[in-house]
Amino acid sequence: MSRFDRVINRTGTNAVKWDNIKAVFGVEDALPMWVADMDFEAPDAVKEAVIKQAEHGIYGYTVIPDSTREAIKNWMAERHNWQIETNWLLFHHGVVPSLGTAIEAFTDLGDSVLLQSPVYTPFFDMIERNGRLVVNSELVLENDRYEIDFADLEEKLSREEVKLFLLCSPHNPGGRVWTKEELTTIAELCQKHNVLIVSDEIHSDLTVEPHKHIPIASIQEQFQSIVVTCIAPSKTFNLAGLQSSAMIVPDRELRAKLQKVLAKQGFFTLNMMGIAAMEAAYREGGPWLDEVIDYIRGNTRLVKEFIDRELPELTAIEPEGSYLVWIDCRKLGLSDEELMRKILLKGKLALGQGSKYRSGGEGFVRMNVACPRPLVEDGLHRLKTALSQTD
Repeated sequence: MSRFDRVINRTGTNAVKWDNIKAVFGVEDALPMWVADMDFEAPDAVKEAVIKQAEHGIYGYTVIPDSTREAIKNWMAERHNWQIETNWLLFHHGVVPSLGTAIEAFTDLGDSVLLQSPVYTPFFDMIERNGRLVVNSELVLENDRYEIDFADLEEKLSREEVKLFLLCSPHNPGGRVWTKEELTTIAELCQKHNVLIVSDEIHSDLTVEPHKHIPIASIQEQFQSIVVTCIAPSKTFNLAGLQSSAMIVPDRELRAKLQKVLAKQGFFTLNMMGIAAMEAAYREGGPWLDEVIDYIRGNTRLVKEFIDRELPELTAIEPEGSYLVWIDCRKLGLSDEELMRKILLKGKLALGQGSKYRSGGEGFVRMNVACPRPLVEDGLHRLKTALSQTD
């Protein structure tokens, strides 16, 4: 029995995933497999670091020490073969705030920001709430795998009003790990058309063999002048509640623009528990991560095999880099509202609604399988119940 098989009761802990079900879905009795956090305990080293910090008893202003920066630097070298400098690092409370900061730093009101739907909903939110316009180069689903329409991408990048490209790498919700060739083409096109790249690489540590995440800024030195890379230990080690993330910004001018906006926001440091957890995770969390990736891979295979066998009208797209399974339900011929109503009310299952990821997401649902296997099995049977022909 794996340690990840243990079901831990999270209700009553103010967990968004479990305690906010009624506010989000209108019901209280659904199994939550929606928001992207794990139902696993963080690595022991992280828990020990947080406990040690808490036991001190004084929780005053805390700087981010050089040791935290070194831990991130070493992690990027060991896991992603990217030799970064510690002075390239800026910090924020999360990747989404980092996206908002970058949009404010690198664009003006009325400018356009490019993205590739279906994509993580806050990409749209951050663009629109900052008074910028969305330009979408929709991904193409071919043989159950998302591909980039590079002709369309270049046409959109060539537009004068497009100043910034939000890249999701690996891609959420589709689970694609972009290849070196794809990333090189993206960077070259952005360079050609003077468009900066903000690359959300929050799922980068969760890739499965034979796929390999490559930070887009690491491919060629010249790309470092146009790329801001956003990372966080939150998905990797289940630390979202500690709200700690980093931006890797090799270019001095880009870094200065981001620092100016961070100063306007009043940001100057992370909370002390987040700092301790981040450093411990990147310094000592590798063995735990290897175990959890293997366990999650078992869950994604279980989902794929169950759906192929029991729900052949659906298609489960196994992620190359995340714990999110993107499920194509379009052959059912249901509207998004009908599909979600069946899954939620009949199946008592809470999944991510595909249309929330905008164009190209209609008719899909997103299932988070970073949870004990008994919960995955329960969720699959609930899905089958939801979509059975009997009412």
